[in-house]
Amino acid sequence: KNMSRIKNFAKFLLLFIVAGIAMTIFSTGVYAGGDLTIFAGAALKPPTEQAAKVFENKTGIKVDLNFGAGGTLISQMILSKQGDIYFAPSSDFMELAKMKGVVFPETEKRVVYLVPALLVQKGNPKKIKSLRDLTRPGLRVAIANPAVGCIGVYAVQIIEKSFSPEEKAAFRKNVVNYAASCDQLSADLSLKTVDAIIGWRIFGYWDPKRIEIIPLKKSEIVRLNYGAIAISRFTKQRDLARKFINFVLSDEGKAIFRKYHYFTTPDEAFSWIGEKKPVGGPLYVVPKEWINPPNTFEK
Repeated sequence: KNMSRIKNFAKFLLLFIVAGIAMTIFSTGVYAGGDLTIFAGAALKPPTEQAAKVFENKTGIKVDLNFGAGGTLISQMILSKQGDIYFAPSSDFMELAKMKGVVFPETEKRVVYLVPALLVQKGNPKKIKSLRDLTRPGLRVAIANPAVGCIGVYAVQIIEKSFSPEEKAAFRKNVVNYAASCDQLSADLSLKTVDAIIGWRIFGYWDPKRIEIIPLKKSEIVRLNYGAIAISRFTKQRDLARKFINFVLSDEGKAIFRKYHYFTTPDEAFSWIGEKKPVGGPLYVVPKEWINPPNTFEK
């Protein structure tokens, strides 16, 4: 029964994503047709860009990078039947990619580990100290749209676990934007259009002059996320794709991700959290009321 719910949710999720991008995917010039085309989650952007540059310099192989929300990327790959590699920003979207036949499951490799956190404007002018502070009247909060963004899925799971129905209602009143991707979510905070977000800890290192990290309580973190990479079923150059994945997993590749403050082992993440947590897990079924929420920036 639970597997049936997961499959139905996955179908709904893909239909939602396809409807949002079907009219634009072929007119935006996203695909540059280089030697290697990679679809990567926006949560992985800074180190992936550098890894691609180093790989190009070492091999002469041109790499085209397409960043976005994990779910949106899956639909782009399905609709265009393009892509050599899918670099999923979460286990949830890698599972969805496998369910939809987008990647070869046996090629999946875990690369980095991501921890959810509260993030606020530098200096914390609203004095936000805990998750429950996000229910205070008058705060402006953003999360990622859970229909397409991995951190949105994690945020909803955290809220559903930690808040009473009354607290959840108060929190939702404060949400002024459901961002389409990780970079848009962090930009909301950098541009001071919101007071706080539930995002990945790593956002604090993307813009340390404007963003401050507030760790969640250990009890509030449901699970540890990981970014996984796999070869696309649409590839016509599987050897090149494998070569890039091997580079990312090499000591040199991992050093690039550590340079940008990403955890490359579960133990590094556990140490930051303060205890061990489940890693990945089955596809989380987001409650229906969180799917396709309206933008409410006119508040």
